[in-house]
Amino acid sequence: MSIRLGDTAPNFKADTSIGEIDFYDYLGDSWGVLFSHPADYTPVCTTELGRTAALKDEFEKRNVKVLALSVDSADSHKGWINDINETQNTSVEFPIIADPDKTVANLYDMIHPNASETLTVRSLFVISPDKKVKLMITYPASTGRNFNEVLRVIDSLQLTANYSVATPADWQDGEDVIVVNSIKTEDIPAKFPKGHQVIKPYLRTTPQPNK
Repeated sequence: MSIRLGDTAPNFKADTSIGEIDFYDYLGDSWGVLFSHPADYTPVCTTELGRTAALKDEFEKRNVKVLALSVDSADSHKGWINDINETQNTSVEFPIIADPDKTVANLYDMIHPNASETLTVRSLFVISPDKKVKLMITYPASTGRNFNEVLRVIDSLQLTANYSVATPADWQDGEDVIVVNSIKTEDIPAKFPKGHQVIKPYLRTTPQPNK
């Protein structure tokens, strides 16, 4: 199947490095980040999982639960975690899903024949509390993911889920945002009392409303 933005994220049960989980139960009312790796004991992914573990507090304050996935077994994951903790000076506490039969990889369309006929490509999904897919990013095996960008997008998604705004290019938490075009300019002051600027009739900005 092919996953698209706005689709309901497929649920699944799987063995992981912390035991069997039901994906929906694990997420509960939290946001989720699900990201895949081609295999255990791979160099770029070792740094990525270490970086994710180091950002534990950043994910927690955003109410985000993280899960990784690899086609190797849960026992293999546990050995790999030891290496990650040692080499990246961290502690991996989030689950790594064991997917030897590629059930989850196929559910999330993580196998791209043009890249590999068997291994998952390095896909990342951000999933909202209502279990909708809000972001998809796929990286080549040679390029490590930018987790600061993942956090930035989560900040934007959480902000725009609660307010009638969008975020401009290179936006960072705390900066001005764009008022969506469905709001008439004359109605902006009532909705955004911090003030606004009309740059063009279709481009109106306002201070971030939740700061």
